[in-house]
Order: sequence, then structure tokens, then C-alpha cells
Amino acid sequence: MRRNKIASLLLYCSLIGGTVSCGNHSPQGDADDNIHRTNLRETGELAAVESKSFILQRYGRSWWEMRIIGILEHGTIVHPGDSIIQLDPTDVKKVIINQESELETQRAVLEKLRVNQDNQLNQLTSNIKNATLAFELKKNEQTASRFEPPKILKIKELEFEQEKIRLHKEQKKLALSNIISANELKIQQIRVRQLEDEIKNAYDILPKLTVRTPIAGVFQVAKGNRSGSNSFLKVGDMLYVGNLMANVPDLTWMKVNTCISETDFLKIHEGQKVAVRLDALPKVVFDGKIAYIGKLCHLKDEKSKQKVFDVEVQLLHSDTRLKPGMTVSCEYLQ
Repeated sequence: MRRNKIASLLLYCSLIGGTVSCGNHSPQGDADDNIHRTNLRETGELAAVESKSFILQRYGRSWWEMRIIGILEHGTIVHPGDSIIQLDPTDVKKVIINQESELETQRAVLEKLRVNQDNQLNQLTSNIKNATLAFELKKNEQTASRFEPPKILKIKELEFEQEKIRLHKEQKKLALSNIISANELKIQQIRVRQLEDEIKNAYDILPKLTVRTPIAGVFQVAKGNRSGSNSFLKVGDMLYVGNLMANVPDLTWMKVNTCISETDFLKIHEGQKVAVRLDALPKVVFDGKIAYIGKLCHLKDEKSKQKVFDVEVQLLHSDTRLKPGMTVSCEYLQ
């Protein structure tokens, strides 16, 4: 009797355990269908959507290099119109002084040339008048000697032709002198005008040597361009045409420069939502979306064999905690 009770109890317990086990079972496929995350995560770096780069431009024909005599501290908050870099104006001012002195000389040369040309014109005009009078005189003498012997008549004709040639020569000399004088005057006027333009351009350059930012943001000093130097630019450094001087990123709107593996390239698309987390604030999620996907595949870095596509993620909200250069992780959402 006792054995029958024990057997009945064991059978009852086994039936209850089977029922509970069947009630907790669910297919794996149903659980996967409810996941809305792609499990795609990539690291990236924050950057400003709008950033202004300041590169040393060529100022005129004479200045290929400039010396820094003033520069803001790295990380300074700037506003539109603020002065950020001051370049040395000494060489420009020297050119202005030399060119202004040369301009005075060339203006004096121009005035002297005009006086000389006027005197020369008066002299040539006087010569033509004298030649014309002599020509008319010989012409009248030839007319009056028409009844003279042939020998005298021949002499008068030759004298008349001589004065005629002389008059033509003086007229031709005047015409050529006018052409030469006009060209000489034009050349000298061009010299004066070129000097005036160079001086004006030099004066126009002076305010440009004070570099101002057109946007608000954080002033970032560029690294030195000297061989082997990795320090920030400072007062006294020489800059050459094309050298980067500084950047001013606008911190209002930020983006993430990241990438995606070539094996996952087809799993994302532009406009897809992205959860962005700062390494410094891993529990805070910033909403973003994919704004751009690169068209070319390349090595992730020089030491890696992994190939990736560039991805740009735009953050949807402005936040003062987001700064350029900060490391973030990007989780691509479905």
C-alpha cells in the first residue's frame, strides 16, 4: 500500500514538471523578429558641420612669406569679426615707402617729359614755318625769273626743289616726332599708373594682415610647418603661401566622421537612424542619422588590412557637451 502511494506521488510530480516545461518553450525565430537593432557599432570622431579654415594667401607679387606677430590662444571662443591672427606688416610698409618715393620721381620725369615735348614741338613748328616761308620765297623767285636765261632759270628751279624737299622733311619730322612723343608719354604714364596701383594694392593689403573670423566658434591653432615640428604655431613663426594657419569650427551643429566595414556596407543606408554615445558619457544617447556614405572603399588605416567605407553621421540636436575631436561610438538602428 505504501509503495503504491510513493509511485503515485512520483508520477504526479513528473506530470507537473512536463506541463511547466512545455509552457515556457518558444521558437528562436520569433524572438529574433522582435529585435530592432542591427548590432553594428563603429567608433568615430566628432567634427563641426561648419568650419572655417584660414590659409595664408599670396598678397600681391612681392610677398610669399609672412611672420606671425600676434595669435590667439588655442581653444579661445571667438565671435564673428574677432581678430585671431596678426601678420607682420613691416615688409609691406617698406614697399609702400619705396614705391611712394619712386612715384614722386616718375611723376617728376613725366612733367619734365611734357615740357621737353612741348619745347620740341614748338621748335619743329618754327622750323616748318621757316621752311614754308623759304619755299614760298623760292616759288616766287622761280615765277619772276621765267624770262631769265636758261642757266639762271635752271638754278632757280633747283633752289625751289631744294626748299620743297626741306619743307617736306620738316613736315615728316614733325609727324614722326608726334608719334614718338605720344608713345613716350604713354609709356611714362603707364609707369606712373602702375606705381599708383602697386601703392594702392599695398595699402589694401595692410588691413588683410589682421585675420578675422567670419563665424563664431572655437579657435584652433594649426600645427607648425617647420620640418619635424609638431607644435602649435606661435608668435615669430614664418608662414609661406598655402600654409594652414588655423581653423574655427562652429560648435552649434556637429557630425561624426566614422566608417563601416565592407562586409556591412549594404546593411546601412542614408537617412538611417544612429545612436551616438560619447566615450566620456556612455549612458547618454544622442540621436543622429546617416547623412553620407562614401563611394570608395579603402583601408581603415595603414596598419590594418580591413577595408571600410567612410560614413558621415549628422547629429539631430545641438548640445554644448559635444566638442570636435571627441571619440564616440555609433550604433546603427533599424
